[in-house]
Amino acid sequence: MGNQKKYLPLWIGLALAAGVFIGSKLNFNDDTEKIFATSSKKDKLNRLIDYIDYEYVDKVNTDSIVDVTVNGILENLDPHSVYIPKSEYQHNADDMRGAFTGIGVSFYIYKDTIAVIRSIEGGPAEKAGIKGGDRILYADGKKLFGELVNRDSISNYLKGTINSKVALDVYRPSENKVLELKVRRKQVPLVSVDASYKLADDLGYIKINRFSETTFKEFETALDNLKDQGIKKLVLDLRNNPGGYISTAERVVDEFLEKDKLVLITKNKSGDINKTYATRRGDFEHGKLYVLINENSASASEIVAGALQDNDKGTIIGRRSFGKGLVQREMSLGDGSAVRLTIARYYTPTGRSIQRPYGNGNDTYYSDYEKRYRNGELIHADSIKVADSLKYKTPKGKVVYGGGGIIPDVFVPKDTSVENETLQYVSRSGFMSYFIFEYLEKNRDMFKGVKFEDFRKNFIVDEKLSTEFIEYAKFNEAQIDLSNYTEDLKRTLKANIAQQLFGPNEYEIILNENDPMLLKVLELEAVNHLDKK
Repeated sequence: MGNQKKYLPLWIGLALAAGVFIGSKLNFNDDTEKIFATSSKKDKLNRLIDYIDYEYVDKVNTDSIVDVTVNGILENLDPHSVYIPKSEYQHNADDMRGAFTGIGVSFYIYKDTIAVIRSIEGGPAEKAGIKGGDRILYADGKKLFGELVNRDSISNYLKGTINSKVALDVYRPSENKVLELKVRRKQVPLVSVDASYKLADDLGYIKINRFSETTFKEFETALDNLKDQGIKKLVLDLRNNPGGYISTAERVVDEFLEKDKLVLITKNKSGDINKTYATRRGDFEHGKLYVLINENSASASEIVAGALQDNDKGTIIGRRSFGKGLVQREMSLGDGSAVRLTIARYYTPTGRSIQRPYGNGNDTYYSDYEKRYRNGELIHADSIKVADSLKYKTPKGKVVYGGGGIIPDVFVPKDTSVENETLQYVSRSGFMSYFIFEYLEKNRDMFKGVKFEDFRKNFIVDEKLSTEFIEYAKFNEAQIDLSNYTEDLKRTLKANIAQQLFGPNEYEIILNENDPMLLKVLELEAVNHLDKK
C-alpha cells in the first residue's frame, strides 16, 4: 500500500499530461471539451479514470488506482472509516453474519495435502464422520493435493450453495484407507461465544470474541445453560473483543439492565440524537456480574462495559479499553466492494464519549499501545491519564471518565515481561498450533476415546514435549527462547492440544486456570464471602 501511495501522484500527473497532449492534437467533439469545464467532483474522478483507461500510453490496472484513491480519501476522515475490497468482502460478510455455507472443517495445508484439524461441532463434516487427522484428497473429482494447492482454491471447492452435495475422497491414516463420502453443504456457524462453563459452584463464565448477527442467540443459549446449572453470578469476558454490531451489544446489555434503563446515546452529523433503553426482557437482571476488559476491547465491547458501568451494574475488571466511540455503516460500492463509513458518535448513559483523539493521523492513533506501555498504565492504575473536565458520575455517585476508553473499577496489571510477551506472540503466531498438530499425528491413538475431564485432570505436558517445542520455536522464529517460562508454556501447549481434540471451549478452560483477571474475580468473591460472615 505504501508504494502505491508513493507513485499515485506520478500516475495522476502522467494521466493529466497525456490527456492534455492528446486533447491538443485530436479533434474532440463539443461534449468531450465540456469535460474540462465541469465542476462536479464525481465527474472529475470518473473522467480521470476514463482517460487513464482509454488514452494513457501504457496499460495500467485502474482497479488498483481506484482502490488506492478510495483508501486515500478515507484516510483523511477517521481511523475507522475503511474500504473493503471485493477480494475481502465475502470473508468479512461471513464473519459478521456468523456463518458460512460449506462442509465445516478447520484444516492445514500439511505436506501439500489438506489435513483436517477437527470438524466443526454440529457441521456437515462431523455428521459425515470426518475426523481430525483425515486428509481430503478430492472434491467432486478435483485433485486437492500437490505442490500447486492453495488455501483459497480449496475453500472454493469445499464451500458452495446451501444443500448442494460434494463428493469427497478422504484418506484416514490411522486406518490406512480411503473413504468415499458425500457431504451436503449447510450453514456452518462461525462461533462468537468461545467458551461457557462454571468457574465455581454458583459462578459462571462466558467469553465473547465479537458481536456478530448470531452472538446474542449464542450468548442467550450459554446463559440459559449456566442458569440451569445453578449459577447466580457471571463473568462476562470481553478481552480482545474488537466489537461488531451495536444492535447485538444492546441486546446483550438488555439481559442485565432493568426496563427503561438508558443503554446508549448516538448523535449524527445533523445533531439528531437517538437513545436506546433496556426493555422488560432480561434474564440476569438480579444476578451478580463481573466484566473483563483490556486494551484490545473496543467498540461494541465498550458499549457493553460502558452501559453496565454507568448504570452501576456489576464490576468492570482489567485495564483501560481501546477507546472507540464512533459508529460505522457498511455501504456497497456497486462492484462487490464496500466502505464502512463513520456516520455517528456514541455516548455512554452518563453522556461521556470514550473515543480517543485521532487528529494526529492513523499511525499515531494505532500506536497507542506503545504509548500506554511507555507511560506505565498497563502496569500501574495511577499512570492512566484522565482529565477532570471529562469527569462524570453514575446514579450511585461513582466517578467515571470519558476521553479515551472505559477505565475499569478494579485494575489488573498486564504481565509485560519479555517471556510472557514472547509466549503470547508465539501462541498467536500459528506455529504452536502447527507443532501440536504434528504431535497429535504421532500420538492420536493415545487420546482415542478420552473425555475432556479425564484429559484435564490426568494429562501432563512433560519436560520432553515442552523442550521439543522450545527447540521448534527457536528454529522457526529466529532463536526465541521460552526456557524461563516453562509452567505457562506447558499450560499453553496443553490448551492447544485440548483445542484440536475437543474445541475452543476446552481451550479456554485450560488457558484460564491461572488467569490473573479470573484470579482477581475469585479473590473478590472470597472477600465478599468473608464480609457477609
